[in-house]
Amino acid sequence: MTGAVLERRHSMWDVILGVLLVIAGLVILAHVFLATVVSVLLLGWLALVAGVVALVAAIFQIGRGGFWATALSGGLLLVLGLMMLRNPGAAALTLTLLAGALFLAGGIVRLIMAFDRGAPRAALILSGVIGVVLGLIVLFNLFTATFTLLGVLLGVQALSDGIMLLLFGRLRVRRTDDLDRTTGNVRPR
Repeated sequence: MTGAVLERRHSMWDVILGVLLVIAGLVILAHVFLATVVSVLLLGWLALVAGVVALVAAIFQIGRGGFWATALSGGLLLVLGLMMLRNPGAAALTLTLLAGALFLAGGIVRLIMAFDRGAPRAALILSGVIGVVLGLIVLFNLFTATFTLLGVLLGVQALSDGIMLLLFGRLRVRRTDDLDRTTGNVRPR
């Protein structure tokens, strides 16, 4: 029987990568303005390159299905990348507005889900209230948060990824044909 087993893997490389991510997270949190600008510029360059690649791919699809979708998405990505690179301040403001709206919407959805039967109410209400509060803080202080929020989010993400990697290692899904049907465990060979 074919199946999948979720394994935890913890090697020396995981420890090294975890330490590097923790250091990177602390450095990013110490320089949130610079991290915000760098992340906006990086996103701009990624959109620009992805747009060029999609336009080149569209050329190879001329006469076949999917040409227009690929060409239009490539053109939009190219324009988006150019706009982000030409005006990183407006791009940071737009991304901050988007992040605030996502916090607010996610918090409202969690609060609504808390009233579903069988839902973990306390956890959903707590995370929903936090999401709504974060969203309102960002949206009511949009210009203040523009050059700090993205850097703070990036720093917290790098820090938490590093800590999780140090504590738990990486998870790996391994396909196997030797699952015991009664327990679901891998049979020893």
